[in-house]
Amino acid sequence: MSEHNTEKPQVTDVVVRISRCAKVVKGGRRFSFSALVVAGDGHGTVGIGLGKAKEVPATIKKGQKKALKNLVKVHVADGTIPHAVKGRFGSTTVLLFPASVGTGVIACSAVRSVVEKAGVHNLLTKIHGSTNPVNVVKATLNGLEQLKNKKEVERLRGVTI
Repeated sequence: MSEHNTEKPQVTDVVVRISRCAKVVKGGRRFSFSALVVAGDGHGTVGIGLGKAKEVPATIKKGQKKALKNLVKVHVADGTIPHAVKGRFGSTTVLLFPASVGTGVIACSAVRSVVEKAGVHNLLTKIHGSTNPVNVVKATLNGLEQLKNKKEVERLRGVTI
């Protein structure tokens, strides 16, 4: 009986931001929290989740659950993305450009967390519009979802490249 190595890469997550919200009531302020969590395996699978609760640990746990439910596959080629792409969410536009080996991820912390969990190690980025971390993360994921590999482009155009 031969053993096959069919282990899936381990999905890990990172908390991008924890926000505190205050509701003013008769007795004072009631605080609630929201946590933005990014999960990924570092091999082309990434997801985001926004959890909300009255306590921080419960908030993070909810965000992790949502991120694991929303995992999507993205195309990664040699540690970078196959082509330049523009991701949009709300008033935020994130431009993602492929970079040569050794460049690293030139991006803000919100974009960095998403692309590193997706397995991208060399990338250039530019953000236009709102820099709210929630919008930036969602716009980045929107851009990554638009990526196409060489085979898909050949099939769509009906030519060989």
